[in-house]
This record gives sequence, structure tokens and C-alpha cells, in this order.
Amino acid sequence: MVERPERRVLTGADLKAFYKALANPVRRDILSYLGEHGEANSTSVAKALGESTGTTSYHLRKLADLELIAEIEERSSGRERWWKSLMKDIYTPPGLNLTPDEREAALKLGALKMSHDLGLVTRAYAGYDSSAGWNQIYRSGLHLTKDQVASFVEEYQNLVWKYVTEPGKHPEGSRAMAVRLVVVPEAESTED
Repeated sequence: MVERPERRVLTGADLKAFYKALANPVRRDILSYLGEHGEANSTSVAKALGESTGTTSYHLRKLADLELIAEIEERSSGRERWWKSLMKDIYTPPGLNLTPDEREAALKLGALKMSHDLGLVTRAYAGYDSSAGWNQIYRSGLHLTKDQVASFVEEYQNLVWKYVTEPGKHPEGSRAMAVRLVVVPEAESTED
């Protein structure tokens, strides 16, 4: 278990930058690679992803600009720069006052994430019987107050952080697991 980092709240401007960055599949692949391996240089990332070192160097710098990764200065020398994944607890609070283009970026970022998640769910159902227990699917419905929703989500987040390991330091026999929580009313309501 690692110590939960300080929560990073994304503002409207951040949402635009994150969407632009994460819409690029190479950047998503780099984040996955560093999340699995912990640290790497552009050469090892390029080799793993089948990209040129120039391409990976460019994208590594862009991810560092967003503070999703950081250079490991003590390992870097000359043109060889080493990078590590940064543990982040990133959150976009509901009710942000967004400009129309920020709102559009937030919706596109959400759609990008949900598109990926839909592929995971489809794969989980398709391989459910043959997954030897790795695929777990659970759906539920509850009646909750707004305060209970906030408490439920906080407890869920604390549970997830209980199992988080540092990039590159995962337990033997572990696999990267996609865990998602979506808490949304079954039907739209005009009530607060």
C-alpha cells in the first residue's frame, strides 16, 4: 500500500489540456507503460510501443508538462532522460463553472474514458467463464441521499487506495486491473 497523494482538482482549463493530451493514443500507452514498469527512458518506451525515440521523447515531455510523469534527474544524463509515473489522485468536482469549450472538452474526455471502459466491460463479459476468477462483474442499485452518495464514494476511494502499489513495484502474480465506479441516478430528476 502507498500513501494516498494529495488530491489534484482539475479546473476547466485543466480539462481542456487533459483531453488534448489523452486523446492521443501514444500518450495513453506511455502512461500505461510507466504505470506498469515504474520508470523508463524514451528508448525503452519507444521499443515497447513500436514508436521512434523522437516521438516518445516528445510525448513524454508533454505528459511531464501536465505533471502526470516526472523526469528522474539523478538517472538522466546528456540526451538520455529517465521518466517515472507520478501517483495522482485526480478529481473533477461536480458543479464547476465551465466555459462552453471547457464543457465540450470535459464531455469529450468523459466519452474517451467511457469508450475505453465499454471495451473493458465487453471483454469482461465475453471472457467471464474462462477468466479463472480474474473478471469480476457486480452491479447494484441503491436508494441514497446526496450525503450518502458522497460518503459511499469516499469509502470506495479509500478502499481503492488501500490496494494501490507504486508503479514498477507490483506484487508478484498481480495483474493490472481496471476498476471503475459510476454512481448516477437511474432517472433524471429536477430535485437537488
